[in-house]
Amino acid sequence: MRAAFDGLGAILPHLPVRPEAEVDDAAGGRRWRSVFISDLHLGTPGCQAVALLDFLKAHPSDHLYLVGDIVDGWQLRKGWYWPQPHNDVVQKVLRAARKGCRVVFVPGNHDEFARQFAGHSFGGIEVVQDAVHVTADGRRLWVIHGDAFDAVVQCARWLAYVGDTLYEFSLRLNRHLNRVRARLGMPYWSLSAWLKHKVKKALTYVTDFEHAVAREARRRGHHGVVCGHIHRAEMRMIDGVLYCNDGDWVESLTALVEHLDGRLELVSWAPPIHGRAGHAIKEHVA
Repeated sequence: MRAAFDGLGAILPHLPVRPEAEVDDAAGGRRWRSVFISDLHLGTPGCQAVALLDFLKAHPSDHLYLVGDIVDGWQLRKGWYWPQPHNDVVQKVLRAARKGCRVVFVPGNHDEFARQFAGHSFGGIEVVQDAVHVTADGRRLWVIHGDAFDAVVQCARWLAYVGDTLYEFSLRLNRHLNRVRARLGMPYWSLSAWLKHKVKKALTYVTDFEHAVAREARRRGHHGVVCGHIHRAEMRMIDGVLYCNDGDWVESLTALVEHLDGRLELVSWAPPIHGRAGHAIKEHVA
């Protein structure tokens, strides 16, 4: 993993850099107090980097939390994949930090190589094991990636790697399928999300994960928890704790945002289509 991080650090500075104006904030964008995103999986073909960049341009914030699996070290070990849009996302985040946005990076299992740098700051980005965010209305949110509550990752890493390979295969199949759907004028459809909802064991796993995370947040005395890891956006109360999962930028294109008054909202990003600007679709508010 250290080799992957070293390789990333060595190559990024030498990648072509677009003019700063091209990755600057879009005019007329709505400002949020905080944005929480996770599971970008930069370094993989499945990463929706163009849509993510569009989202970040349109919605600057005072706080930006990168809640793990930002860079996919697992896939980069197998082969280097880093197109220009992935570099643009990194540039955008660094630029946000330079302009005064507090950027906090909580590494996940796919970018666990960065955990050894917890407590340090790089380019204005704080690297931490976990964080506590206090909303404008005074709620304490525990911010973690969530892999510590995944028995597969913790106890059977080989199975996690197998699952990751199968997941990448389903994403490749899904890309081909959606190219056909796009030609027919049909909207995007997620094969892996459909499988997760149909398989009973997958639903049980998700429910167990959510309750375990919420239980630990309550034990620590927090009002809520923000996590990622399972690629399933959700916001609901679990035993008196607000459980928030900000989803991913591989399939669902979702983020958790905090309004200036402290209200939390899950949004799905609809990227530009046929010249129309991208826009956020409201999901839940708490």
